[in-house]
Amino acid sequence: MSARLLVIGAGLGGLTAALALRKAGFAVEVHEAAPQLGEVGAGLTLSRGAQSVFRHVGVQDAVARFSTPSSGFPFLHYRTGAVLAGAIDHGVGLPDDGIADVSRQCHRADLHGVLAAAFDGPLHLGHSLIGIEETAHGVRARFADGGSAEGDALIAADGVRSVARAILWGESAPRFTGQMAYRFLVDRARAVPFLDHGRGAVFLGPGATFNRYTLRGGDVLNCVGIAATDAWVGEGWSTPATRDELLATFHGWHPAATGLMGEADRLIKWGIFDHAPLPGWSRGRVTLLGDAAHAMLPFLGMGAAMAIEDAMILARAFAAEGDVAPAFARYEAARVPRTTLIHAKSVEQGALTQARDPDHYVHAAAPAADPSILGYDPVTAPM
Repeated sequence: MSARLLVIGAGLGGLTAALALRKAGFAVEVHEAAPQLGEVGAGLTLSRGAQSVFRHVGVQDAVARFSTPSSGFPFLHYRTGAVLAGAIDHGVGLPDDGIADVSRQCHRADLHGVLAAAFDGPLHLGHSLIGIEETAHGVRARFADGGSAEGDALIAADGVRSVARAILWGESAPRFTGQMAYRFLVDRARAVPFLDHGRGAVFLGPGATFNRYTLRGGDVLNCVGIAATDAWVGEGWSTPATRDELLATFHGWHPAATGLMGEADRLIKWGIFDHAPLPGWSRGRVTLLGDAAHAMLPFLGMGAAMAIEDAMILARAFAAEGDVAPAFARYEAARVPRTTLIHAKSVEQGALTQARDPDHYVHAAAPAADPSILGYDPVTAPM
C-alpha cells in the first residue's frame, strides 16, 4: 500500500510512529499543537521492546549514549529504610536477542530530541487540531489557525486528553485515580549523601511511594513521589509544587527519601488519570495511538513503551495490508490484548505498592518480574 499518512502529536509515540512508517516506505507528516518542541517531563523507562523498536528505526546508538541501564531496584520501608524485597531480576526467561539491557532509564527530553532530529519529514508546529473530516478519498485534519492537511489516514497520538478521541468518540474526561505525582531532579553530587542503598530504590509507604533512579549517565537522579489526594483540578503535566508541600506529604519518611526532597529545586506535580476503555481505537480512516487510546498508570513504568510498541505494530500493519481498514484492524487485533494486559498489571502493581501496609509487599510476587511484560518484541511479535 502506498499512502500519505497524517500523525497528530509529536510526542514519543507520534514521532516513533512517524519514523517507523517512513522506514516502511510511507509518506508521513506530523502536526503538533505546541508552538515549539521543548523539555517536558523527566525520567522514563525504556523496555526491551522499546529498545528493539529504536534499533529498527536506527536511533538505538544515540539513545544508549544518554540512557542508563537498569535491572531493577530494591523496595525499602518508608520509615526504617529496611529492605522489603530485593531487586527483581527482570531478565529471567527473556530471549537472547542482542539487546543487552532489560531496561534503561532516560530523560524524556533527551529521547524526544533524538526522535525529532531523526525524523526528516514535514513536522508542523502550532497546529492545534479542531476537526476531522472524511473526504472522498481520504481524511482531512483542520487546525485552529485555519489551516488543514489531507492524507489517506490519520494517526492520533495526541495524548491522554486527545482532541481526536473527543471529536470521534465524544467528550470523555480522563478519570482521576485519586493519586498525584511529584517529580524533581537532583545533581549527583548533592544526591550522594542520601544514596545508602545504591542509586536506585523504591520506598513503600502507606498509600504512597517514592522512587529514585539515575539519568544522563548517572549525572542526575530522577525522583518521583506518588501519593493519594482527595482532589485534583490541574490540567497539565507541569503544575509547580513547593518543597514544603512535598515534605509535608511525605512527613516521617526515611531521611534517604526526605533528604533528597530537601534538595529539590524545581518541583512539578500532576494528577494521575486514565480513561475508560473504548470498544475500538479506529473509526473510518482515523486510529488512536499511545495515551490517546489507552492511558497507562505509572506503576510499571510502561506508559512510554506502550506508545512505542503501538508505533511499530502500526507500521508493520500498514506494510502488510493493502488498505487502511485492514491495516487498522490488524493493528488493533495485535495491540488491544497487549495494552489491556499491561494496564491490568499496572493496576495490580499499583495496588501492591500503594498498599496501606507496605510490609505486605514482602509476601507478594511483583508482577513486573513476569516475562510476558518485558519479553514482548513488537518488531518480531506475531500479528
